[in-house]
Amino acid sequence: MTILVVGGTGTLGRQIVRELLNNGFIVNCLVRNIRKAGFLREWGAQLVYADLKLPETIPNALKGISIVIDASTFRAEDEFARLEEIDLLGKIALIKAAKIANIKRFFFFSVKAGETFQNIPILNLKNKIELVLNDSGIPFTIFKISAFYQGLILQYAIPVLERQTIFTTNDLISNSYINTQDVSKICVKFLLFLNTQSKKKNYVIELNGPNSWSSKSVINLVEQFAGVTAKLTYIPLGILNLVKIFMSFSKWTWEIHDRLAFSEIFSDSSLSSSLNDKKFLDTENLNIQFLKTDMLSLDDYLEEYFSNMLKKLKDLNYDQNQASKRKKLLF
Repeated sequence: MTILVVGGTGTLGRQIVRELLNNGFIVNCLVRNIRKAGFLREWGAQLVYADLKLPETIPNALKGISIVIDASTFRAEDEFARLEEIDLLGKIALIKAAKIANIKRFFFFSVKAGETFQNIPILNLKNKIELVLNDSGIPFTIFKISAFYQGLILQYAIPVLERQTIFTTNDLISNSYINTQDVSKICVKFLLFLNTQSKKKNYVIELNGPNSWSSKSVINLVEQFAGVTAKLTYIPLGILNLVKIFMSFSKWTWEIHDRLAFSEIFSDSSLSSSLNDKKFLDTENLNIQFLKTDMLSLDDYLEEYFSNMLKKLKDLNYDQNQASKRKKLLF
């Protein structure tokens, strides 16, 4: 069985590629830039050129493929026009080509409760892809996720280390964060389960992390491991929503409006996870069990990150001091 991974160079995609290879699967990675994906080839994956902006390049990438795993996603800095071109039109072309190529199953990663917030363009695009998949006739599995641990680095860890102000809401709503490595393990575990089944069912599965965290509790954890007190500015959700409405009036502020719209998601109680004490994944009696104890906790993830980062900063400071001393000796 050969699996095509779309978005293999991304934060989640590279973890899925590695996990598939570790489990003996033959992996092809759809890439636009062969040079940037060289590390995937070193791991043992085959690189196949295709560009979702050029639908005519897609069919060749699907030759000999049984499973497609779409782990690609938008970047926060991308303009909506580019998002629509790649994350909607490009993926619709991919799904249509997968249908013609008789792909056995299509894996897609979406956002938990995204269908509730269709006023947010990027979530609207995700929902449209889900509808296209549902109408395609291709057996599919959709994993719905709230947020990754890795996103917390840019949101909290780096601003704290660089003494930047963090703008946050003074809410008590908890969010379920999960590590991309755990997601990749669950994805492959589910794929192995499907290999034992004769019925081609469709599955929509919510993936939750081992615990739920509010913004305040995450910031406290970051402060603990960084050894630095964060500079915080609290913004009431009501004011944030008013600013969001104001930003929607001009096309020059649409991008800001879209980012502020995410405040609605984090203020919605439906994203708070009610997790079982022991089992993490056991959907529809599938006999797939993934224990919370099998997952990396946010505490351990941040502790490892700051341990490595602070060591690098210490070494960098040492190297700069040594360079400064050598410079003084020359003059």
